[in-house]
Amino acid sequence: MKINVCVANESHVKFAQEICDEIMVSAKERGTGIAKRSPDYIIEKMLAGKAVIAVTDDDKFAGFSYIESWEHKEFVANSGLIIAHDYRGIGLAKQVKHRIFRLSRELFPNAKIFSITTGPAVLKMNYNLGFRPVAFQDLTHDPEFWKGCEGCKNFHILVDNNYQRCICTGLLYDPKDHIKITTDDK
Repeated sequence: MKINVCVANESHVKFAQEICDEIMVSAKERGTGIAKRSPDYIIEKMLAGKAVIAVTDDDKFAGFSYIESWEHKEFVANSGLIIAHDYRGIGLAKQVKHRIFRLSRELFPNAKIFSITTGPAVLKMNYNLGFRPVAFQDLTHDPEFWKGCEGCKNFHILVDNNYQRCICTGLLYDPKDHIKITTDDK
């Protein structure tokens, strides 16, 4: 079976509810919090070209992630990484994560890219892409981003710690730390 990982578009809106359902089921199974998103929100990301989806050759949803920009495009969040149960364990999460990272760099080349997660696998993928753990104060200060955490069962921990700590780990990729120097020397 072939799985295509691509930038989501209008043809993928039919998967929005399934994506939301998979996110919620997975959060319950892990016993961790997750920011809830509506199908309309997922569709908005797809139509704006700010989402990546994995679809099988027989048109089944396999994986998803989206991006959001904050503070006048100074920060970009990679969010909502989910792999459908039937497609886990085959390296698909890494493919989706790499494509959403590339899309973030294509759309926002100078932005700092961040992610918050409780998942060890996501931590490792982010680290391999050049993300480094940071304090929440190094992430966006936009209150709209943190409103996304309100649907998480651990939101009270974030509030109790004045939005500075939670059970999630904050990770940041700063493009200034990854400048490649090239030379014409032969």
